[in-house]
Amino acid sequence: MKILILGAGVIGATTAWQLRQRGHEVEVVDRCEAAGLETSFANGGQISVSHAEPWATPHAIPQALLWLGREDAPLLFHLRPFDRELLAWSLAFMGNCLPYRVHANIRAIVNLALYSRERLQALRADFSHAEDKDFNLEYDGLQKGILHFYTNRKAFTRALAAARLMRDFGLSREPVDAETCIRIEPALAGAKSVIVGGDYTATDESGDAYLFTQAIARRAAAAGVVFHYKRTVTALDIENGRVRGARLADGTHLFADACVLALGSFSTPFLRPYGVRLPVYPAKGYSVTLPLAEGADAPSVSLTDDEHKLVFSRLGNRLRIAGTAEFNGYNLDLNSARCHAILTRVRQLFPTLLQTPDAVEGATFWCGLRPSTPSNVPLLGKSALPGLWLNTGHGTLGWTLACGSAAAIADLMEGRKPGAYFPFQTAGWR
Repeated sequence: MKILILGAGVIGATTAWQLRQRGHEVEVVDRCEAAGLETSFANGGQISVSHAEPWATPHAIPQALLWLGREDAPLLFHLRPFDRELLAWSLAFMGNCLPYRVHANIRAIVNLALYSRERLQALRADFSHAEDKDFNLEYDGLQKGILHFYTNRKAFTRALAAARLMRDFGLSREPVDAETCIRIEPALAGAKSVIVGGDYTATDESGDAYLFTQAIARRAAAAGVVFHYKRTVTALDIENGRVRGARLADGTHLFADACVLALGSFSTPFLRPYGVRLPVYPAKGYSVTLPLAEGADAPSVSLTDDEHKLVFSRLGNRLRIAGTAEFNGYNLDLNSARCHAILTRVRQLFPTLLQTPDAVEGATFWCGLRPSTPSNVPLLGKSALPGLWLNTGHGTLGWTLACGSAAAIADLMEGRKPGAYFPFQTAGWR
């Protein structure tokens, strides 16, 4: 088939590689000048099957109410009376807080995430044996697991139940006490007095999603994928009720037998003119990247701080701290209060990292729009428009789910059963 992929983030790039490896003719179009420059650019860096618990749980709503009005809260809603999409998304989110929905959503995310991690490891092994080392897959990757630590006793108790459920689904997420947390990551020693426990997933990984996306896009281009950068898609080409390609802002028509929508948060407004309503809303996430001096007492094991909803990932000589969620439409302005809150937490946990003015001045701040569904389960499969396939709505787990989603959507497009159990979704509110 001739396949057109809309979007060159980590989802679009991995999908392009997967489809090309199966012999399809593939083109990718993106409005940026290169791959991975939007939501994939500076995310938390975790490949975290252990982060499969969705935002929507029975405890989420009371917690969100406690945070209302706080600009530095881990979850911030900018309520606007005419934002019907956020209202509909919020109502669907509340429906997903029911225990039976939480159970189903965890199962779906864990299964796809385990499959995705397996596909990433296979991809990395294939690349390591390639003859052409100019196209390596270096992305500051570490296979040291992810340690999820807690500073609130009730939250830790709830997490133990979630971890048991994930173990039932095949994920080794093991509870550990505070002492073991420090042994796993000695850089947490300064925070020992506030840590009440944790859980550790030794098989999880971390790495720079942007570097990975760039590397896979280079490989895909060398294999014959055509990338159209700095080109904006304005509409779909539809013939006799079937999508046959897309039109670009410069008047170009790109024709294809099938299209894959991988536009992240912008998938929703893109499909609105066609009467297709996607349950995907942008959740703005923040990150701070700190340059590390030689010998800095910084973590090397990737960490998740439950209380502040932050993750910490070592990326070579950098430390990436990312997280929080701000619902403010498609606004990409940096909120200084939220940036300051991240640095404050870094000082609390790792007091030696920001002791000098140079350390603070070297910090790089970023925000991106994470395409979130109310269930945290992505949209993978046929859309309501024949010929258009969905690979979007991955929320905070785009890097984690990318390789598995690419393999799954390729299987579906070829009429095969995917290699992992997953309730493949199509367009429509849930």
